[in-house]
Amino acid sequence: MALRHAFLLVLLALMTVAAVPAGVRAAELRVETVVIETKSGRHSFATEIADTDQTRGRGLMFRRHLAADHAMLFIWGAPIQAAMWMKNTFIPLDMLFVAEDGRVVHIAANTTPQSLTVITAGQPVRAVIELAGGTAARLGIKTGSRVRHKLFGG
Repeated sequence: MALRHAFLLVLLALMTVAAVPAGVRAAELRVETVVIETKSGRHSFATEIADTDQTRGRGLMFRRHLAADHAMLFIWGAPIQAAMWMKNTFIPLDMLFVAEDGRVVHIAANTTPQSLTVITAGQPVRAVIELAGGTAARLGIKTGSRVRHKLFGG
């Protein structure tokens, strides 16, 4: 009887976890190529697109890894004072704040995992690109670098 009771408790716990909406998973996001141009050349990233409240709210939370050639692009319909944070994000990220013309206007490098500190560019931006922490420095991505994607006309 005790074994059956324990089995039922485990089954109930699993059903409860399965019933909780997990939000948008990576496999559900569309992936597009984003190219960032720097003095060292053109760097392509397979980029998950976060362009809804739900996908922007989830972002890269709960991920344990982001490949060096992958990214996430947060898009808003018009330039806004974007405010990002690292709540429930377990890996350091580089956040590139991108103006409407595709110029990187601010970089928050190697952000602190799980921090509740709000990160902004101090000016309106059309998008934010998140890369694995250290990528911007490694590739020479700086303010003024150009982002190529259909959002920015190229």
